[in-house]
Amino acid sequence: MPDSEDNLQKLCDDGDADVETPDTAHQISRDSWFQVGFVLTTGINSAYVLGYSGTIMVPLGWVYGVIGLIVAAAISLYANSLIAMLHELGGKRHIRYRDLAGYVYGRKAYSLTWALQYVNLFMINTGYIILAGSALKAVYVLFRDDHQMKLPYFIAIAGFVCAMFAVCIPHLSALRIWLGFSTVFSLIYIVTAFALSLKDGLKSPARNYSIPGSSTSKIFTTIGASANLVFAYNTGMLPEIQATIRQPVVKNMMKALYFQFTVGVLPLYLVTFTGYWAYGSSTSSYLLSNVNGPVWLKVTANISAFLQSVIALHIFASPMYEYLDTRYGITGSALAPKNLSFRVLVRGGYLAFNTLVSALLPFLGDFMSLTGAISTFPLSFILANHMYLVAKKNKLTSLQKLWHWLNVCFFGIMSVAAAIAALRLIAVDSKTYSLFADL
Repeated sequence: MPDSEDNLQKLCDDGDADVETPDTAHQISRDSWFQVGFVLTTGINSAYVLGYSGTIMVPLGWVYGVIGLIVAAAISLYANSLIAMLHELGGKRHIRYRDLAGYVYGRKAYSLTWALQYVNLFMINTGYIILAGSALKAVYVLFRDDHQMKLPYFIAIAGFVCAMFAVCIPHLSALRIWLGFSTVFSLIYIVTAFALSLKDGLKSPARNYSIPGSSTSKIFTTIGASANLVFAYNTGMLPEIQATIRQPVVKNMMKALYFQFTVGVLPLYLVTFTGYWAYGSSTSSYLLSNVNGPVWLKVTANISAFLQSVIALHIFASPMYEYLDTRYGITGSALAPKNLSFRVLVRGGYLAFNTLVSALLPFLGDFMSLTGAISTFPLSFILANHMYLVAKKNKLTSLQKLWHWLNVCFFGIMSVAAAIAALRLIAVDSKTYSLFADL
């Protein structure tokens, strides 16, 4: 805990006082709330959205799946709002999640939060590389289903392209025009998946919507799906994204969050519910594998999913890039030989390891569950509620304190249960498939 708890009560209103900003090699306070809103929306409508029909709706069914997605959106908006309001705490801007945790709790919490966030971002990036590789394989299968090119090969290609993009884009704010491309790519695969699923659903006989598996299996898959619910909406890096927004940072961040959880969630709902309606319990973890339609249209959708995954991965890798660039003083022109060679070696090496893990264990749904369990729950819900409780301790009523403690306890239990369920799923799949499996 900090030496003086009084410091935690000095919540700074936007523009009312000078706010100390820490050193960073990346640009901050340059982006409009609208651009940041698109960054957030890019995250929730990434190619991961093509998996939610199979990884959320299939194990939960219609009632719990629909209710779960809506409730998860509401609690995610609430938890993210708490973090956003702590961005300027005690006269300091906390542009990294670990900085905020370290200020509230101390050095050990700084290190623990950084470890949790690193695991969260690493596993999200692993999932993006698996998604990108799956999209490339889906294109290959449309033309040649000879099994000569395996999924690990396509994952390797996807990892190389992601590394090339990481070298070319120095920091998060530099994405600007790429966010526009990302939106176009998202619309292509979402509209295509929706239209082809709708067409298939209208022509198909009655579907089976029962939850598959034995009683024991259903329990574990249901718990795992609850982790996927929170994974769908949360980045685990909100302070880092908020660091890029213009003053007033709290007010503008709230606008971006409202945009994310209103307009931003509509495409997710559209494709998730339509995909499950069309294929029922046989829906796969990559919806474009289910749909039937013109080859050219499916190729376009899969290529769009591949390209969007490359862009979205860069968002979730940016905290690691910022840490490394700041640690080793990589400032100035992005094209300077020193800076360029650093990005090639360091970012390339990081993504090479990411790619190896992706090819080794390409179980996308299991990774989503484990990521939600061991990092999204603690970062986005447990820490958010407890940090707000500590920071505002003397300003909260007894009922408000009880509410935050209930959230901490509930999400703590959910985190443990979901982690156990996810590890069981990975163990089961690892027995079914060999390493470097061709799924």
